[in-house]
Amino acid sequence: MNDDWRLTNQENYLRGAEFRKSRYVAPRAEWDHDHCEFCWTKLVENAQGHDDILDEGYCTLDGYRWVCPICFEDFRQQFGWTVAE
Repeated sequence: MNDDWRLTNQENYLRGAEFRKSRYVAPRAEWDHDHCEFCWTKLVENAQGHDDILDEGYCTLDGYRWVCPICFEDFRQQFGWTVAE
């Protein structure tokens, strides 16, 4: 059992997921950001000048779930993730 504070049952929906590295693009005009599924770091379209906000990360192929680069590397092996070419 891993006691990392970032783990909150994501294995129920992210185990074996396939991701792509991508710049964040809001899915629609009224939706301006998403959060990392693990640490809740904010992802927005233009993060320039903000140290605590990202504008790229890893998303599931449907673009619905986002994981920041740090959490992606921390949990990639444990969750069995792959990255699409």
